[in-house]
Amino acid sequence: MLVSKLKSLLSNPFIRNVGWLGGAELANRVFRLATTVTLARMFSSEDYGLMAVIYITFEFANVFTLRGGIGAKIVQADEENVKAIANTAYWLNWILCVAIFIIQCIAAFPIAHFYKNTQLILPLCTAALTYLMIPLFLVNTALLERENRLKVTAICNATQSFFSNTIIIILAVLDMGVWAIVFAMVFTTPVWIVISWMNHSWRPPKTFSLDMWQEVTTFGGNLLAIELVGKLRANIDYLIVGKFLGIDALGVYYFAFNAGLGISLNVINTFTSALFPYLCEVRSNTNQLRERFFSTLKKTSLIAIPLILLQASLAPFYVPIVFGQKWVTAIPILVVICLSALPLPVGNATYVLLNAVGKTHINLYWILTYTMIFGLFVLASVKWGIFWVAVSVLICQGLTPIYHIWAIKYALAKK
Repeated sequence: MLVSKLKSLLSNPFIRNVGWLGGAELANRVFRLATTVTLARMFSSEDYGLMAVIYITFEFANVFTLRGGIGAKIVQADEENVKAIANTAYWLNWILCVAIFIIQCIAAFPIAHFYKNTQLILPLCTAALTYLMIPLFLVNTALLERENRLKVTAICNATQSFFSNTIIIILAVLDMGVWAIVFAMVFTTPVWIVISWMNHSWRPPKTFSLDMWQEVTTFGGNLLAIELVGKLRANIDYLIVGKFLGIDALGVYYFAFNAGLGISLNVINTFTSALFPYLCEVRSNTNQLRERFFSTLKKTSLIAIPLILLQASLAPFYVPIVFGQKWVTAIPILVVICLSALPLPVGNATYVLLNAVGKTHINLYWILTYTMIFGLFVLASVKWGIFWVAVSVLICQGLTPIYHIWAIKYALAKK
């Protein structure tokens, strides 16, 4: 009986994909642990602040590539339209990525002025080179996701993580500062091109075509707005801390987030990545959709929530041992930030559910509302220091389940 249940569980495509992605994330955490320890000991708080600005800029610009929206449309598309949508997605992505490369290079100057640090200009321009590689693998990876072949995605993640973390450690030890981060980003992105092309037969079209572009951009446009506002929500506290408290304070705050939420977020994101294609398969069947959603939410919560609580409780012990005494002042912030992640399993799952049933506008309305509330909380708390910024994050996150309960009922209501 036990053996048959185990075989049945392992035959589930969601569990299988989570297994592959989870394995990749486990490898990633092993690689990143060495990197995190190295950076904590080699980087100053200013270096951490500069790294935060580079990553924030990259994440904002990456949204405009429509990587998530275009990829999601390929996953969701009807079978008869997949080829046309894939070809259109390829050309649209080139148009967007070239434009974003140019814009980030220009924006590097006002960003450096905003943070009063000219050291940011050249690294930001160099990091922009990664956008010119995205069109070469976006369609292939989306088609692999559509076919529930997330094993390949897991291999890409693990391989890039290995090379990226190796480069970061070597260059950080050589005292290259934030260039260790930038070179790792640029030199390891081609991993996705090589592996995705080896594992999927789709190749770029030889002729330019934008058939069904409106369908792609309409779907992707909602997700663009959602992702953009989502990135603003995810980074607005960094922006406010960096502007009002300085790069050093931003470095401490950014360290607390990365050291505190790294493992937990990776676990939650592993389940979230596998959930979208799993729900899309049954989006027209409310009963199956409900069953799959709550089953996966339960699995995610049973793993993520104890992990978050464990990490928060052990922070006073492992931070000085693993990262060094200079980060002890970040421990209270790290603990509060850890606890703020408790609602994330249900929040991420709700977001995916609404996208799967085509209710992307609800996600957009929510993220707009929540970002305004979140921004006001952070602005009100920043004058008392970064600990109280972290407390404001915890309070805001603690209120979100009120919306999530309503949204789940709305998405799963029988038509």
